[in-house]
Amino acid sequence: MDAAFRARMSALVSVEFLPACDLADVPPGRAHIATVGKYEVAIFNIDGELYAIDNTCPHAGGPLGEGWVNGCVVTCPWHAWSFDVTTGKMTLGDYSSVDCFDVEVEGTQVKVASEPRR
Repeated sequence: MDAAFRARMSALVSVEFLPACDLADVPPGRAHIATVGKYEVAIFNIDGELYAIDNTCPHAGGPLGEGWVNGCVVTCPWHAWSFDVTTGKMTLGDYSSVDCFDVEVEGTQVKVASEPRR
């Protein structure tokens, strides 16, 4: 599938921001797991900036939101696969990644995009 076709298809998908949690639920250096539409996401607070990724590790389905956070990297608690929460890319190799979701804050409410970034 070429880039132009992907862009046209992405434009057809309606993305809305859905309530995920309260800002107080995600203190700095921590994560919060939430269901957003049809996805379970892990929301991370890295130095006051919020990031959301798919909560499921592609290796064996471990809950990334329960993993260890070191800077922008979360390590799955099951088998230690690590991902950069800003990009979704695996840090231990170039053979896996997780979806990333855009995040908005309205007042004290954290909202996450209903679909991953394309």
